[in-house]
Amino acid sequence: MGLNATPSSERVHIGIFGKRNAGKSSLINALTGQDLAIVSDIAGTTTDPVSKAMELLPLGPVVIIDTPGLDDEGELGAQRVHKALQVMNKCDLAVVVIDAVEGQTEAHTQLLARLAAKHIPHVIAMNKCDLLTSVPSDTETIRYVSAANGTGIFTLKEKIAHLVPSGNNGRHIVGDLLSPNDFVVLVVPIDSAAPKGRLILPQQQTIRDILEAGATSIVCRETELSATLEKLGQPPRMVITDSQAFASVSKDTPETVPLTSFSILFARYKGSLEQTVRGVKTLDTLMDGDAVLISEGCTHHRQCDDIGTVKLPRWIAQYTGKKLDYHFTSGGAFPDDLSPYKLIIHCGGCMLNEREMKYRLAYAEDSGIPMTNYGILISYIHGILARAVEPLGLKL
Repeated sequence: MGLNATPSSERVHIGIFGKRNAGKSSLINALTGQDLAIVSDIAGTTTDPVSKAMELLPLGPVVIIDTPGLDDEGELGAQRVHKALQVMNKCDLAVVVIDAVEGQTEAHTQLLARLAAKHIPHVIAMNKCDLLTSVPSDTETIRYVSAANGTGIFTLKEKIAHLVPSGNNGRHIVGDLLSPNDFVVLVVPIDSAAPKGRLILPQQQTIRDILEAGATSIVCRETELSATLEKLGQPPRMVITDSQAFASVSKDTPETVPLTSFSILFARYKGSLEQTVRGVKTLDTLMDGDAVLISEGCTHHRQCDDIGTVKLPRWIAQYTGKKLDYHFTSGGAFPDDLSPYKLIIHCGGCMLNEREMKYRLAYAEDSGIPMTNYGILISYIHGILARAVEPLGLKL
């Protein structure tokens, strides 16, 4: 992803739902003016949710998710329907596509009830209205459209745009903690896991947020931190580190200088700081054989010293002295049943949008399973959690 591209996690996620052959894929192509989705008269052509990041005027950067038909049949069909319904957990809004000739069915009624229960804004697109002898007028929640000839597509796009809440709801990664002209030192280790030639997404987004606050970013490696602080001539407003370097960075950062990590900032940005701080204390009660889920929101090539699958289990073993049963998920995968786990350790969630991250947190809390995040756990193990969350207004 280039530096100029809006990250997927910051785009509006639009889920397209409906029965087979309602014209969901055709409607996506009509909305976007591109042949993004495969169109066929064969029922069930879309077998898995398919996401596409793009620009949708007048809305701007979005992710459109095409889903399998809600009336798919058989054992495999049931799995496809389950995947389609899981898409709701990441949707900011939904378009329910109904064959205008067939009309609304019980399957649609159940779908609309699910959307309402999850507080997901939605609009009904009555597709194939060109096949009706008389086309009814649009209502507040219904637009009559034809993906085949373009009827009503413009008004549907306008309705979609108006369903999205304006602004970012005052959410900041770190900008609200800064004043103009503040100096912020960012500690970015360059190791085998760092993408060649670029910074990872949380670092990019944090730099952007600092710039928008009128403050100045100073980026260095952990090996140059001491020299950087000496040359500044004044204490920085804050030091933000990659969580993996917490121990060494804490030693090199004076106690008078606030210190936190990218991962902890993203815990707050995604609305999970208090819950994830509570959850980390479960480390002290784990027993041999307890199952621990380590979940990452992105998919990447695992390095030989990968943080999720190698470093975290090693640090936890050193801290607890226990032999634990580790399970791993990545990307969009998250277990339907959390009951086997004593603790969930999640990444910062930079690749997940706010709705999906909050769903995972709420699902864990409803299931009674403690959940924490990488940065919080690492700082806790090294005895510096209180210091790491204090700059964010949380006192332990």
